[in-house]
Amino acid sequence: MRRFSLPLEKFKCILLIVIFTSFLIFIPISVIAGKVAGKKTLARNSHTHNISFDNANSVLTIPYPGLYVKERSIQRRIWETIFIALVSYLLMFSIVGIINKSIRDIKIRHTLRKNAIYLISITSFVIIFFIWIQNINSITIFFGVASAGIALALQEVILCIAGWILILVRNPFSVGDRIEINKIKGDVIDIRLFQTALLEIGNWVDADQSTGRIVNVPNSFIFKAGNYNYSRGFEFIWHEIPILLTFESDWKKGKQIMLKHASKLAEGTVEKVQRKLHAMSNRYMIYYDKLTPIVYVRIKDSGIELTLRYLTEAKNRRSTEDYLCRHILEDFAKEDSVNFAYPTYRIVKN
Repeated sequence: MRRFSLPLEKFKCILLIVIFTSFLIFIPISVIAGKVAGKKTLARNSHTHNISFDNANSVLTIPYPGLYVKERSIQRRIWETIFIALVSYLLMFSIVGIINKSIRDIKIRHTLRKNAIYLISITSFVIIFFIWIQNINSITIFFGVASAGIALALQEVILCIAGWILILVRNPFSVGDRIEINKIKGDVIDIRLFQTALLEIGNWVDADQSTGRIVNVPNSFIFKAGNYNYSRGFEFIWHEIPILLTFESDWKKGKQIMLKHASKLAEGTVEKVQRKLHAMSNRYMIYYDKLTPIVYVRIKDSGIELTLRYLTEAKNRRSTEDYLCRHILEDFAKEDSVNFAYPTYRIVKN
């Protein structure tokens, strides 16, 4: 037999239409069948127990003083349950057969098959639930007990939904921000009900470059771990480049070269940084007294360490470091008095 293929979206629409149409057909049939079964049962019992049945309102009347019961017979519920279970099984079997014959892609076929089974099973369970639970008080008690169990069993799911609401209300980050949460860094590309999708940076890649992987972080982590936003409000971060020189080097000359290139890179950004800081000071208790690049000097075991500290945009950290390192290397190469330190051994003869 020749197999045919349908586009995925069209097949999903056809699948949903078939499922809901089938249930719309067999629900009235199940009600009619149940009424017929209940009517026969009551007619049989009324000869011996003088029980009357109002077919229009499904009311049982028992001839005892002050007793008036509105209840569907157990036999009728059993018949309705059997009928719905049988139709659900046949419908599930038919749809799964259609999917297996129509879809060639194994992954899509498996996904559609699972979704169809879940949808039919849940719908059948809901219908059977309302067949057996007729009393409002019973439903209230059931949901009261069930909600306590669900709260324990689905605690993580509830936390994810609460985290999603907190993200929408407090807005600690939004799509496009670069954040770190639960030791995972990335750019936010989507915020869903249960998870936040990040385009991962870092990991085995240096200097916060993208790895190309999409990481889904549960929203519940917003309550459990600190989240760091690189972009919100003040998108500049402090970055440092340490350089180790020999003890014999002219470290003052090296410091001058490093500051020259860092100051050139910072031209035009100081005013922008000041505006951002002023805007943030209206919301947070934040204050910086030093915005221009600076070089710190430190004596190490194997040389003199010069650490260049400067402000850069979070997403330009690697490009600015590359710019500074290239120009610093070129100028150091021109100076005979400035040399890089590296591990060495000295042998002294007495």
